[in-house]
Amino acid sequence: MAYTQEDKSLELPHRLVLEGRGKLTITGITEIESFDENTIVLYTTRGTLVIHGRQLHLSMLSVDGGQANVDGTIDSMVYEDEKPVSGSFLSRLFG
Repeated sequence: MAYTQEDKSLELPHRLVLEGRGKLTITGITEIESFDENTIVLYTTRGTLVIHGRQLHLSMLSVDGGQANVDGTIDSMVYEDEKPVSGSFLSRLFG
């Protein structure tokens, strides 16, 4: 059976470990889109992950290993839905 690149990326380990809202360890990172002291946007093997907080800082980053450590006050972590939105609001609601 042939695997696509997407299939292979799903096999890579992805893990989030949050310690007391102050330290986050992430594995399975494929790319870093952007980061500042309030928001970090990462592409992972399970989708785009957006981290919001205050005084966020990437204390360790290994793009080759797909790992990062984030320090600061972490308020939320959200995976973005990458499905395209089509049609009007009412057609999506009742469609």
